[in-house]
Amino acid sequence: MSKTEKIVIIGAGFAGLRLAQDLINHPNYEVYLIDKQNYHQFQPLMYQVATARLEPASISFPLRKVFQKAKNVRIRITEVAGINFENQFVNTPIGDFDYDHLVISIGCTTNYFGNENLKNFAYPMKTIPEAIQLRNRILQTFENALNTSDPEKLQTLLNFVIVGGGPTGVELAGALAEMKQHILPKDYPDKDFSKLKIFLLEGSPNTLSPMSEGSQKMSQKYLEELGVSVVTNTFVKDYDGTIVTLNTGKTINSKNVIWAAGVTGNAIKGFPETCITRGNRLIVNRQNEVTGLKHVYALGDIAYMETPNFPKGHAQVASVALQQASLLAENLSRKVKNKPLKDYEYTDKGSMATIGKRKAVVDLPKFSFQGRLAWFTWMFIHLMLILSIKNKLLIFMNWMISYFNNDSTLRIIMKPVATKVKTTKE
Repeated sequence: MSKTEKIVIIGAGFAGLRLAQDLINHPNYEVYLIDKQNYHQFQPLMYQVATARLEPASISFPLRKVFQKAKNVRIRITEVAGINFENQFVNTPIGDFDYDHLVISIGCTTNYFGNENLKNFAYPMKTIPEAIQLRNRILQTFENALNTSDPEKLQTLLNFVIVGGGPTGVELAGALAEMKQHILPKDYPDKDFSKLKIFLLEGSPNTLSPMSEGSQKMSQKYLEELGVSVVTNTFVKDYDGTIVTLNTGKTINSKNVIWAAGVTGNAIKGFPETCITRGNRLIVNRQNEVTGLKHVYALGDIAYMETPNFPKGHAQVASVALQQASLLAENLSRKVKNKPLKDYEYTDKGSMATIGKRKAVVDLPKFSFQGRLAWFTWMFIHLMLILSIKNKLLIFMNWMISYFNNDSTLRIIMKPVATKVKTTKE
């Protein structure tokens, strides 16, 4: 390669961030990392922000800080309006970015399966702002309960319905149950919160359905020990802001429905329909190149790749995204040296979920385990994945304080400002 080529990466999630990191100071590539936010968010701990266990800054990492020492990485904070594949440029409100190689790593968003009522009334939890919104809602609910005397209205307020029994739903349900047990009696000694009910609804026969049978059974057992009502083989048909209608015909009155039941790929204008498959994902080959497009790649949750070991595509988890990004970085380096490219093959290192204090489940490739050891394993792995030492220490300190006194000091309701500042004359 006689010249420096430009790589434009759209999305600073796990895949986009890892690819840019692996290409730091590469002599043959100039990297532009484009994202709507100026930070990377660590989604596996988002539920702890929503339940006031961690501050948002603990799981957020400014992109410019990450790449301070990178001479070839440029950060641009903007949205993508469209892509011109023929002329190879990305259109944004701040200008067009030409590219030699384009990488799409924009991840997924909440999937309401076409139900507008759920979209309007249920609380999502895919981003930091959404987690803060949910935290405000949870804390405000407790305040509102103090001033609600009507038994029926009070129960509707105190019914929390979590839809989706995957890791996010299970971990959130466990955190809320522990809040009910350990925090609410101390924060609200003048109010009986024993009527607070947490429902976890799951469409399949088990919680954590992709995990081992042992982990499925133990996760449900742990949740029920914490007082969570686990309802399996059940779907939500509709929700009008007060009444949750289930496919069984039953209803639950609730003002707090949290949607963790599915994801769909974020959309970018310009992709041919032949590139897109179910879940709004982009079809890629074994080198993560988007089908039918030259020099365009997709990584992580947005990418759909069929392999002999994964004929229906890979799970939309961080480990897949990280491994795809690392291989693409290696293949881009191999291109420079005219070496043959490598095919992607996912190495499953296991999965895990935590349900509460000393309650977790871990599946490794050859065996699984649950309980206290699994809980410490979960904490250690997640701490190691946190980017900065400062954030590792902040999270560890919060966890230790919570471990010894079953409390946290982060229960602050952050309301929007009352007066909006104008930026231009009207």
